[in-house]
This record gives sequence, C-alpha cells and structure tokens, in this order.
Amino acid sequence: MAHPKRRTSRSKKKMRRSHHALSEKTVIVCSYCGEMMISHRVCSECGYYNGIPVLKSAEDV
Repeated sequence: MAHPKRRTSRSKKKMRRSHHALSEKTVIVCSYCGEMMISHRVCSECGYYNGIPVLKSAEDV
C-alpha cells in the first residue's frame, strides 16, 4: 500500500478541494403552468416537461 512521504499542507489540500463546492440549482419558470421549477426536471405542480404531459396530475386521480 502506498504511503505519503510528506504531509499535505493546508494550502495544497484546500487548492485540491476548491472544486468540491456545492452550486445552486438553476430555477426556471414552467412554460405550461408558470410555477418555479428546477431546470431539466418534470414540473412538480403540473407534471409537464417541455410541453409534454409526463405525470398524471392530482386532478385526474
């Protein structure tokens, strides 16, 4: 098993982890119902994605 010869400094460790930060999800307006929704996901309010019904709405059940 490999063992590090030297301890990784705080600076090098933080530089390596600089890409690990979380980013905010992109929120858009649904083109069908006008509610806020996460980009590239089915709308939780109306069940439409890209103008196509994907989920049955609660009104149909």
